[in-house]
Amino acid sequence: MDSIAIRKRLDELIASRGEDYASLSRRLGRNPTYIQQFVKRGVPRRLSETDRRVIAQHFGIAERLLGGPDDNGRAVVARPDLIQRAEDYVLIPRLAIGASAGSGAVADDESPLTALAFQSTWVRSVASGNPAALSVISVTGDSMLPTLADGDQILVDTADRERLRDGIYVLRTDDALLVKRLSVNPATRRLAIRSDNDAYPSWDDCDPAGVNVIGRVVWVGRRLV
Repeated sequence: MDSIAIRKRLDELIASRGEDYASLSRRLGRNPTYIQQFVKRGVPRRLSETDRRVIAQHFGIAERLLGGPDDNGRAVVARPDLIQRAEDYVLIPRLAIGASAGSGAVADDESPLTALAFQSTWVRSVASGNPAALSVISVTGDSMLPTLADGDQILVDTADRERLRDGIYVLRTDDALLVKRLSVNPATRRLAIRSDNDAYPSWDDCDPAGVNVIGRVVWVGRRLV
């Protein structure tokens, strides 16, 4: 990635968070002018691997956005016309909880593990439009195969739970979270709660008032093996 683009992106990240060069330099264990020299003068010419990793984790972005390797270990070469500003992205927390495709995952720790950066325009196109209502959690179990697999990361929109319609939702039962497919009867507005895996049970003709819906699943990501 072009050094000027990296420096510009880092400068915009710092400004968007209300931080300053000196505090970020100290986070790296560097002298207070280190980041300012890099951003304004290009000294050093590139960030070290360690510095890049710390900065990426601090801002919750991928290292490749700061010139690191992509998923295949190749250096990323960016087109200047495609470089976007930090404010073009929204950071969505990845929570330390899972939604079970099975017996139910206990939701005992809803603190963020990290944050994932999504392009703002894309987020608005798939979700309700309120980034604060979004979170990423993990799927556990296999009751939603082949649609969702164990370990998948799902983006949940908690603002999209009142206008129930056919789709995949995260539900709460007691202290557990479930991810299931909901179908709405257009005549009675009663719900069917189903697993995509036929080996698991489904529940038909459920009263919506008795179903605690947490949010709608709007995206899934998974690691290829």
